[in-house]
Amino acid sequence: MEKGVAVASRKSVDRWRFFSRTGDFLLKFNAGFGYFFLYIPIVVLIVLSFNQSKLITVWRGFSLKWYVKLFHDAPIGFALKNTLIVSITTTILSTIFGTMAALALSRYKIKLKNAFMGLLYLPIIIPDIAMAVMLLLFYIAIHAPREIPWPWNLYTIIIGHVAFDISFVAVVVLARLADFDYTLEEAARDLYANEWNTFWKVTFPLILPGIMGGALLAFTLSVDDFVITFFTAAPGSNTLPLYIYGMIKKSLTPEINALSSLMVLASMSMVLVSLLLQRGEGGSSVTEAEVEVEPKV
Repeated sequence: MEKGVAVASRKSVDRWRFFSRTGDFLLKFNAGFGYFFLYIPIVVLIVLSFNQSKLITVWRGFSLKWYVKLFHDAPIGFALKNTLIVSITTTILSTIFGTMAALALSRYKIKLKNAFMGLLYLPIIIPDIAMAVMLLLFYIAIHAPREIPWPWNLYTIIIGHVAFDISFVAVVVLARLADFDYTLEEAARDLYANEWNTFWKVTFPLILPGIMGGALLAFTLSVDDFVITFFTAAPGSNTLPLYIYGMIKKSLTPEINALSSLMVLASMSMVLVSLLLQRGEGGSSVTEAEVEVEPKV
């Protein structure tokens, strides 16, 4: 009897091991296939950007001429200038307002807080096309002027980018504030620090990695955005995504591959730095004994 129970138990263990190993294999295969499906086209794009041929899909030898041509293309330079103006302005505004929203939601008991949180997450979850159409209808309703001097004609794009970037910044800063040690602020107040000194010498250094991570994420999203930019751009305010779209409609050359490769590498670098800053402990080493603040007068 005991022998039969032992045999049945061994078979059960062997069956469990078989299903466990099969599950592990399927998970690894699924992860590998997912990475392959997502990143192989990017690798092919980068490789073909060094193609000597004028055809984007036919390899004729290694060459840097498309990158040289890219850096001597005046319209691309103008589109890059527009992109940087929009992205930098959007990043500054989104970081300020997103950080303020995160601090308010994490510190204070606000009526209808759940409604505000839902409103904050809304730009993240709704489709870009829906938000783009809403912004376009908003500009039409207020009769937004379009024919104004450069670079002020970029304001329609900036407003649209700020509208969705605030949410991403706020979410990143809220994640940083989740582990915030409020006893350090209490220690600063015990040392007679006012609210201003407490924020800049205690709170701000602690949440700075989250703020920088959110800012870099906002910059990356603004640089890469096409749908909202396409619907809100004024005449003569092309950004790099819009310029690439126009190049594809006119002609296909490896110059598009070169420009797209640089944008991909820049975006991936920004996202990587953002993740490193969010995981970093810069500023978190402040302890109660190290709090140095100016006393109240």
